[in-house]
Amino acid sequence: MDQRADHPAGPAVTQVELLRAAMPFSAGRRVRGEETVDEYNASSQSFTRMEALMVRVTDASGAVGWGEAFGHRVNPATWAALEHLVAPFVLGRPADPEAVRPDSEYAFHAFGRTGPVHYAVSALDTALWDLAAQRAGAPLRRLLNPQAGDVVDCYASLVHYGEDPTEVAHHVARAQQAGYRAFKLHESTPEAVGAAREQAGAEAVLMTDVNCRWDEAGADAALRALAPYELRWLEEPVFPPDDAATMARLNGRHGRVSAGENASGVAGMVEQMRAGAVEVAQPSVGKIGGISGMREVIAAGAELGVDVVPHNFYCGPALNATAQLLAGLLPDAQLEVPFLQWPQRLHALHGAGPSITLDETPGLGFAPDEQVLQDHLLASTVIA
Repeated sequence: MDQRADHPAGPAVTQVELLRAAMPFSAGRRVRGEETVDEYNASSQSFTRMEALMVRVTDASGAVGWGEAFGHRVNPATWAALEHLVAPFVLGRPADPEAVRPDSEYAFHAFGRTGPVHYAVSALDTALWDLAAQRAGAPLRRLLNPQAGDVVDCYASLVHYGEDPTEVAHHVARAQQAGYRAFKLHESTPEAVGAAREQAGAEAVLMTDVNCRWDEAGADAALRALAPYELRWLEEPVFPPDDAATMARLNGRHGRVSAGENASGVAGMVEQMRAGAVEVAQPSVGKIGGISGMREVIAAGAELGVDVVPHNFYCGPALNATAQLLAGLLPDAQLEVPFLQWPQRLHALHGAGPSITLDETPGLGFAPDEQVLQDHLLASTVIA
């Protein structure tokens, strides 16, 4: 499959601005009980705001492209990688992701195939694709696929509610009232998952992310115990998350295994797919290598017969990027939308509901409310 999109090479990158913002939210919790996720997990009750580490890239024509790195509590490290390594590397190079990506991937490979440096590379790649689509005068989805649609269905990604069946059912009901018909939990017990299934109904799509909770024996027991609830997938059942051999055995016995958010780059994700370790691959645009990395995983999924459903726990440009990818290349997949209540919205897709319609704005279509951005800005700097 030829993965090159037709677009001009583009003028040189002249400036990279880093912006770190934090958007407060409410998860609607009624109780604050014991948790089975740790304080570094973004679904835990210790999180009351979502950080976005964004890049605003300007080229010699004056055009601006946006990207976002995965971060949350590792954002200071990713910021340092951007400021001192990755942003200076891209300055003066053509604003063309297909020209920059192989050089950046090779230059930084010794610093890890995942982690802050790779998150930084992912953000810059996404921004360069934004610029490429703008030069083509098309939304990114149509640059990737001229027959792309405009509507993306979404599923509600709930936070962790302490394995409390009553609370889990309550919040699934809230999501239903908001119009969702597909739900992802962050619970791991049969009681909590069973309460969600009872509330959601037999026809609803239901998943759960257990954040690498078990060893092989524990995951095997859990998959048996959760089988009556007909999960679409059980996300990251074992630690470490890239233990492909263990996941392949579990997936071979039970199916329903998903992973990919913590894969070691595209090669690591594809190796899991080839090994039969995942029924559903879940790369994240802010981790895997930006739009370029996502395209490669999606192509591998089509070749190998593995469903690709991107992970998406973002509120900035990475949200737009994932929506554009789904509309262009994964029309049967649903967009993950954090089921949170936002006092303010950073941009039009932030706080999106169960279905979104993308407009014809060239590029990612990301246009932040500048006042909201300034109100919640933690830090900014310009590399030129």
